Parts: sequence; structure tokens; C-alpha cells
Amino acid sequence: MDYIEVEMDFNPVEPWRDIAISEMGEEGFDSFVETKTGVKGYIPEKHFSQEWAESYGQREYVKNIEWKKIEDQNWNAKWESNFEPVIIEDQIVIKAPFHNQSFDAPIVVTIQPQMSFGTGHHQTTWMMSKRLNEIDLDGKEVLDMGTGTGVLAILAEIKGAKYVYAPDIDEWSFNNAIENIALNDCSNIEVALGDHQLLAGKIFDVIAANINKNVLIEQFSVYSRCLKPEGKLLISGFFATDQEDLKKVANENGFIFEDTLTKDGWAMMQFKKA
Repeated sequence: MDYIEVEMDFNPVEPWRDIAISEMGEEGFDSFVETKTGVKGYIPEKHFSQEWAESYGQREYVKNIEWKKIEDQNWNAKWESNFEPVIIEDQIVIKAPFHNQSFDAPIVVTIQPQMSFGTGHHQTTWMMSKRLNEIDLDGKEVLDMGTGTGVLAILAEIKGAKYVYAPDIDEWSFNNAIENIALNDCSNIEVALGDHQLLAGKIFDVIAANINKNVLIEQFSVYSRCLKPEGKLLISGFFATDQEDLKKVANENGFIFEDTLTKDGWAMMQFKKA
């Protein structure tokens, strides 16, 4: 099958890259690679609409858009050449199955790349992975809310969690997480398809929620009910400028702010349940 590669550059890159990935997925693009200035998306040629691409390129924040055909015999090589392993402070490597080289890191996670979101390429996943690696998860019960590719759930099990619950509302994410859990020989992760209503009656030592600001604000009360006293709550998926709003709602729901990380304008915050 022949593919069309569409490359876009944005100013500013965020949040427009994330928005574009979501909209391109709805248009029929089935894989993505984040670049320094935007994104490359890939769509089967038979599903590509030049009219759609020309219209998208007229948006104010799209500084450049180009597309070209990739012949079928070159597709796998093209995709693999664009997908680089993610290295998090020499402690964690997030790689694809086709990365055959050896890595000198204590933790290596294998993720089948369907979209670059959730593979560690995005700043929020990078920060959440870093922090999960830094806290004690040995023997803990962990919630990975909105698991996506399952990368954080997999990391939690590798770090010693005895049980990880990994729900997501998206069926694609649900299936991809199951695939990635098998790739990493994990046995303590339960993937579920659904939203926060699945959490009724469940209690955790650590909650990781890499979602977005509005959903986090809506669900703080749910996390408070599901987290043990002194338990850790890690949140990301929002801009550094959103931190004060999130602190306020967290405090109203019985959480004590402990720490924050920032990367390229994005933030990760750590709380403790009072």
C-alpha cells in the first residue's frame, strides 16, 4: 500500500501539534512522528484528501505544510528511520521492537509505535516516566489513568508495583496497551476500557494521570477517594502556566503539593494525600 507523508510546522509548536495529531487521526492518518517544529503524519494514499491538506495549511498557526507519496516498498524503512528511541536521563530507554541495538540503561521499555503520543517523545510522558522511576513503587498498587500505550503502567510494574490498573476511554489505546504489555512480558497489569466510573471501590498507593487540565480538575475528587492516606498523585498533560489553578483544586480535595517538573513549557506535579 502506498502512503502519503504530510509534514507540518507550527508556531507555536504546542498546543497545535497535539491538536493536529488528534484531528489528523480523525481524518484517517494512522501513524505520526513528532519533529522539532511540528509533526509528520502518514495516511494511506487512497484516504488522502489534497483539499483537506490545502485547507489545513491555511490555518494561522500552520507555518508550512508539505506532502509527498511514499512507495509501498519503502514504507517500513521510512517509518522506522523516523522513530528514534527515547532516553530519559540514562535511566530509562523507550524503544520500538525494530530497535535492535543494545542500550546501556537500567530500564528498557518496548512500545509498538502507532502514534508518538505515549511513547515518551512527548514532554509530559517523559516527565511522568522520570518521576515514576524516582519514587518507591515496590509492592505498591498503582493506577495509570488514561493509560494510552501503557508505557507508564509497564514502567510501574518494572519498578516493582504488585498491581497496576490501566483504564482508557479510547478503544485504540486499550488494544495498543494490551499489545505493549505483552511485548514487555508484564503480568501484573489490568487494562480496562472505560472512564473514571471504573474506579468505584478501588484504592491505590500511587495514581499517575497524564491527561489534560480540564479532565484533571473534574476528576480530583475521584482521585481523592481512590488514594490511600499519604499516597502519591502524579499529574501531567498541562502547561506550566496552569499549575496554580490545579494546586487550588487539589488543595480543595485534600492534596498537599510536593514538587513539580517542567519541560518545554509543560509541567508535571506531585501531590500527597493528606
